[in-house]
Amino acid sequence: MEDYAASSDDEYRYSDPEDSVDAFDNDDNDYELVSSKGPSTQVITKESLLAAQKEDLRRVMDMLSVREQHARTLLIFHRWDVEKLFAVYVDRGKHFLFSEAGVTVDEHRDDSNSSAAPLTIMCEICIEDVPTDETTKMDCGHCFCNPCWTEHFIVKINEGQSKRIRCMAHKCYSICDEAVVRTLLSKKHPDMAEKYERFLLESYIEDNKRVKWCPSAPHCGNAIRVEDDELCEVECSCGLQFCFNCLSEAHSPCSCLMWELWAKKCQDESETVNWITVHTKPCPKCHKPVEKNGGCNLVSCICGQAFCWLCGGATGREHTLSSIAAHSCGRYEEQEKTAERAKRDLYRYMHYHNRYKAHTDSFKLESKLKETIQKRIAVSEEKHSTLRDYSWVNNGLSRLFRSRRVLSYSYAFAFYMFGDELFKEEMTEAQREIKQNLFEDQQQQLEANVEKLSKILGERFQTFKYDKVMEIRMQIINLTTIIDKLCQKMYECIENDLLGSLYIGVHNIAPYKSKGIDKASELSLCWTNEANNTAIF
Repeated sequence: MEDYAASSDDEYRYSDPEDSVDAFDNDDNDYELVSSKGPSTQVITKESLLAAQKEDLRRVMDMLSVREQHARTLLIFHRWDVEKLFAVYVDRGKHFLFSEAGVTVDEHRDDSNSSAAPLTIMCEICIEDVPTDETTKMDCGHCFCNPCWTEHFIVKINEGQSKRIRCMAHKCYSICDEAVVRTLLSKKHPDMAEKYERFLLESYIEDNKRVKWCPSAPHCGNAIRVEDDELCEVECSCGLQFCFNCLSEAHSPCSCLMWELWAKKCQDESETVNWITVHTKPCPKCHKPVEKNGGCNLVSCICGQAFCWLCGGATGREHTLSSIAAHSCGRYEEQEKTAERAKRDLYRYMHYHNRYKAHTDSFKLESKLKETIQKRIAVSEEKHSTLRDYSWVNNGLSRLFRSRRVLSYSYAFAFYMFGDELFKEEMTEAQREIKQNLFEDQQQQLEANVEKLSKILGERFQTFKYDKVMEIRMQIINLTTIIDKLCQKMYECIENDLLGSLYIGVHNIAPYKSKGIDKASELSLCWTNEANNTAIF
């Protein structure tokens, strides 16, 4: 998504919902090819936040010929979406644009300088006569005393409305001039003025759908701005990779909702409850779960109550080969259906979770290859002086990491795509079976080739002769290309054949990136002098 010299796809931060582990520490050795595409994700630091805001303010000021405070009011109202603001201007006109956002461009404040102006004015808020020079008139024309304005500003800031403080006059929807707010607060309440200034600045992030704080913990202090689609995965300069839409770890090909459900399912006790349901039965007397440890269907709880394992009903303690005292059963009960359903659901979850976890674990083990491979390359370079380019090894390693991540999350996707939790009413059983077979065929092809690549990358190629090294080189290059195309094909299948055919539109996924998750570039400081003279945080 941006022009950067290298992409750190070999440094994936892989998070397991059960045991979050960073796959790599940051370093300067990145193995990706140079991207020819212009920057579309940028890192906004504390120092560049003002520059980023000024950039959008300048566009609006130049287009509409307005002052900075009016441009900021318009942008805050439109959540810093410059294109949307311009669209409203073209479609509805300048008057509608301004009135909707509460911007008044008619200047009335200079009227007080007239020689005919009274020496005192009655403030309609406190009903006191105050000297004219101790009052302030806003752009909308309403004039009140400075102490009333100041108290009004403090109340609104404390209420969290500092970004759009309205005039005090009844039924006046004009937004107060930020320069006036800043000036009046600074006289007696500099701390509130600083708070107001910070809120105005941070509104660029808090109210902007294309800018979000990096979710790193502890927080790195950076924000990320995307220029294209908000449904994407990005990497902050601190090294954290995350989904820009939901701010959780990068999780495609899962949708955000699928990943949220899967992470919760892996972390909470729902599956423990399922296990208890499958493997134990409640005592009919004390209701504690009892696990059967023998073949006899007459079981006893620690409270002393005997009951039938088949139906759960209380019984006597004596039994023969054919019957249990004071009891007979054999009829189908609803609780048996519940237990069987719980067992089926548990086994299904275990199937997908075991494979999800297996690829997660493989990724963590394979991540240790990074340092080992660099040592092998150094040895091989000395041994084979004619072979100096080993980028194919690093590219293969990067592809292995990316494809492991895709495979792992594909099992979480399949769990919900072909289960009853989300799409039960969206597909018939026949349709579900066809789609599942189509997806699993592609998943298995990808899995088989990923395992081949993993095996070959584990070879001690530094000990091989030149011809054998060249043979391994071709195998890795071929597998890297094949795996990339299989990943693309799987994403196309998900987007078009699976999710694309449904009526539910909340399960869009981040697009597949052949070069891996985009690393955000640093935003250039175009307003350095102004930024240095302003307290940002």
